[in-house]
Amino acid sequence: MTQVFKQLFADFFSTLLFLALWIVTGNIYVATGVAIAGALGQFALARHQGRTLDVMAWASLGLVIVLGGATILTRDPRFVMMKPSIAHFAIGAVMLRRGWMQRYLPPFVREHVPANVIVAAGYCWASLMIVLGLANIAIAATGDMRLWAWFVSVGAMGAKIGAFGVQYLIFRSIIYRKMRAAMRQAQAVP
Repeated sequence: MTQVFKQLFADFFSTLLFLALWIVTGNIYVATGVAIAGALGQFALARHQGRTLDVMAWASLGLVIVLGGATILTRDPRFVMMKPSIAHFAIGAVMLRRGWMQRYLPPFVREHVPANVIVAAGYCWASLMIVLGLANIAIAATGDMRLWAWFVSVGAMGAKIGAFGVQYLIFRSIIYRKMRAAMRQAQAVP
């Protein structure tokens, strides 16, 4: 479980850095600049340590640089409000790659949850990202910056945490049933 959270934190480091700085400073341009610097620093550290970077890491870096740079260059609040949709759609597209979720799962889960269930869960995550992107467009279209800020920082994050919880319970249920069946089978054999 710790491995999963470490990997998610690493993948979303620059986003979390951006949100924290934006909440503290209220300055979207400072938060964006620091998030870009943080993403580049994180990338450089990973390369220096000789770690190989997965498609999600490259996509995250690209999104931070391209979308963050566009935010700074355009200085258009409407673009800033639409930017999470672009990110959600891009991440959703990457999540359509079969088996992307494997690196986030502990070996025990990979061994005991059928591969087709893991693939289906990955597609569910892709669908969630696309739905969140569409919801962001609808909320941004209202022009209400407070509602949008709440959605981006609480609503979308809450949906992801909820989805993680549902996935955890489903995977745990599958593993529990599989272990129980194995125990019954072992007890039946004299």
